Amino acid sequence: MTPDSGVKSAGVMTGVPAEPATARGRATKRALLDAAEVVFGRDGYEKASISEITRTAGVAQGTFYVHFADKNAIFVELFHELSHLLREVLAKAAADQPDRVTAERHGLEVFFEFIEQHPAIYRILRESEFVDESLHRWHYERLAEGYRRTLRTAQDAGEIAADTDPEVLAYALMGIAHFVGIRWMVWEGEPPPPGWFGHVAGVVGRAMGAREET
Repeated sequence: MTPDSGVKSAGVMTGVPAEPATARGRATKRALLDAAEVVFGRDGYEKASISEITRTAGVAQGTFYVHFADKNAIFVELFHELSHLLREVLAKAAADQPDRVTAERHGLEVFFEFIEQHPAIYRILRESEFVDESLHRWHYERLAEGYRRTLRTAQDAGEIAADTDPEVLAYALMGIAHFVGIRWMVWEGEPPPPGWFGHVAGVVGRAMGAREET
């Protein structure tokens, strides 16, 4: 999966944001984005402040404006970065798997590992709907776009049932992973209990109409 080509506040892709010319500048911008992930995830968009982001990053507040115009700008760039990273790790998880069902099961494991590493993502995703609805929609449409293609390929190969529209199936499977994640990773703050994966994988396999031998 290739990197996103750029962003603006409405979630529409534009030119690539200018990257700092020096290693120090790049490290500072990285620290600001990492801090923003923590602060937005903990405090939410409205309560999050630039001063708290810079304090968490350990940089002077004036340095923020070297890299970002305002709070919205860093939120949008962070959102696109997390969205791209999630799609990238899911694509890698599916690569070289023997069939779609196996890829789906492995993808579920990787998805929950990603949430453990980026626990703020659920709050950031939820709040994006109110910060910029088009940004929120862009994330799910991009995720579903690649999903739909791989499901159609699996249908054509006879790995899963071909009687369900792949776009409908894509959103249904995304919903399963999303809400299982909310149930444990958000509400409980920890991975699902032992045995959860077999249940979820079974539901996913049945939803796809997987062949019995898989």
